[in-house]
Amino acid sequence: MAEHQDRTRTAYDGVVELYASMFADRLETRPFTRAMVTTFAELVRATGNLRTADLGCGPGHLTAVLHDLELDAFGLDLSPAMVAHARRAHPSLRFDEARMEALPVEDRALGGVLAHYSMIHTPPGELPALLAEQARVLAPGGLILVSFFATDGPEPVRFDHKVTPAYSWPVDRFAELLAGAGLATFARLLHDPASERGFLDAHLLARLQ
Repeated sequence: MAEHQDRTRTAYDGVVELYASMFADRLETRPFTRAMVTTFAELVRATGNLRTADLGCGPGHLTAVLHDLELDAFGLDLSPAMVAHARRAHPSLRFDEARMEALPVEDRALGGVLAHYSMIHTPPGELPALLAEQARVLAPGGLILVSFFATDGPEPVRFDHKVTPAYSWPVDRFAELLAGAGLATFARLLHDPASERGFLDAHLLARLQ
């Protein structure tokens, strides 16, 4: 796990300013994502536990969105350069370096976890461990919103992401992995791609059993 994470960290460290500029509009031009994030935030607020982790937060744009949606949001990212940028861009919010298989969060502490395209670089065999770690930090009834690239085929597909290699997933297979971690999917949204890659964009909303 460490080897591919080291490659991913180095790759994202090298594109911080470009990446941040690409997402400077936050969700203004992404209505489907905005709808799912807004719904996620509403459901987390309803649990009474506002503490929410934005995993793979990058430059912090979605952490700020979650904060604006009245959640006690903080960001975690593998890339120290991304964390440094996020701290400069959003000095009132908390950002820390972290690996997704060992989150610096106590058991059953969070009302919500946002994983917005942050596991797309994870090899398929390593994904269950990351989902189990996210389930560990969620309080009972806590929510997770996972976004990723979807494929119609039966197996994950490796492709050349512009930053570092990534994977698209069959939606049902991803939902099965969530279920294996004790996370029951109760809403899903698929829509046409926002980029030239051609994969569908997928969003799964699940609750810890």
